Amino acid sequence: MASKGVDSHCHVFDTTLFPYPADAAYRPAPHETGSAEQLAAVLDAHRLSHALLVNPTNGYGYDNRCMVAAIRASRGRFKGIARVRPDADAKALAELHDAGVIGIRLDLVGDGVALLGHASLPRLLTQVREMHWQVHVQCERDQLHEARATLRAAGVALVFDHCGRPDAERGLNQAGFQALLEFGREGHFVKLSGPFRFFNAFTPKAATESFVHALIETFTPKRCVWGSDWPFLRVPMRLDYGPILANLERWFPDERERQQVLWETPARLFGFT
Repeated sequence: MASKGVDSHCHVFDTTLFPYPADAAYRPAPHETGSAEQLAAVLDAHRLSHALLVNPTNGYGYDNRCMVAAIRASRGRFKGIARVRPDADAKALAELHDAGVIGIRLDLVGDGVALLGHASLPRLLTQVREMHWQVHVQCERDQLHEARATLRAAGVALVFDHCGRPDAERGLNQAGFQALLEFGREGHFVKLSGPFRFFNAFTPKAATESFVHALIETFTPKRCVWGSDWPFLRVPMRLDYGPILANLERWFPDERERQQVLWETPARLFGFT
């Protein structure tokens, strides 16, 4: 039986029932994908009880059907973060809410910071705020420095993916990472996920641990969650789930803090019981 624990960032694919849209910019290879059933088996193997699904930009884009089907079949084990177009209407958002979606993802890496200037975005963010949803933000290098004013003005709970994806060669003082620390001091949340997603993560000069420790110090375990990023799209090598989960023991030697990051904080933030 699984212990109480949440994988706060993973994806699911079922290309038989939900083929990729015709305009998909990237079609993940079979070794980069995994079904809801396979994810459940991975969680069981590592004694984790719940997962937050994020609709993947790669492959499905704005098509949330595969994720929604997985949530509905999970009997409360999964919830989701949707990708929606800036002009999504209230009916579409309400249907996602009824299906177990608790927020939207703004992917500044995939769509560019220019997305925040879309004429329909203020209305979308207002609807998100009124629904008590969250906004999960994927950004890279100094994008968050550029985006900080718009995101701050939205007045919504923000959750930053993959430690903000800083440049692993540039150190803590880069503008985007400093902007992320500012959001931490303001009470928002960060996912301690995907150090392999950092810019320059696989270069000889890459140094990721200092970023993680700075985030833990600023956000504290009360506002940090952990995610695997399973099934690991667009990385130069196949990754194993176990070593990625094991990072938590190094980052949080104290078992009480580790349990807070793995269960108490995400359960409270995402509404798992």
